[in-house]
Amino acid sequence: MEIRLSYSKDLNRIIEIYNQAIATRVSTADIQPVSKADRRTWFDNHTPNSYPIYVADLEGKIAGWCSLSPYRPGRMAVRHTAEISYYIDNQFKRMGIATRLIEHAMQDCTRINIKHLFGILLESNVPSEKLLLKLGFERWGRMPEVAEIDGKNYSHIYLGKRVQS
Repeated sequence: MEIRLSYSKDLNRIIEIYNQAIATRVSTADIQPVSKADRRTWFDNHTPNSYPIYVADLEGKIAGWCSLSPYRPGRMAVRHTAEISYYIDNQFKRMGIATRLIEHAMQDCTRINIKHLFGILLESNVPSEKLLLKLGFERWGRMPEVAEIDGKNYSHIYLGKRVQS
């Protein structure tokens, strides 16, 4: 498996994997499937030298992806902080792909001058919380019952890590 920066040609597969996550109802606060038109600007705003998207390429098939996104864009005091998001195709889960993507992103933070990473999870997403804790993230906060999915309320939790001094 190769972890690499995403290419424009990867967008359809990135969307396909993200839509799988939406369907789980526990992996993201998006509740409707997204289209290429919906995600084009998001994709274009992630550049290799500032806020990259990484993909796990398994013999030519994208098995998962991870993105770093700006926190509070335009606010210079937090310009070295990024949100990390990651999604794995259902058929490739529990193979260590998320771990490899997150570790790769953390290692790349020096190159792109990111000092802090944080993930925002639905509190019901216990596997992702356990993974981030295993990788040295700590619980930084909780927003109680801020997400409503299918008539049920879910809390958001924030897990963060200082990745460089």
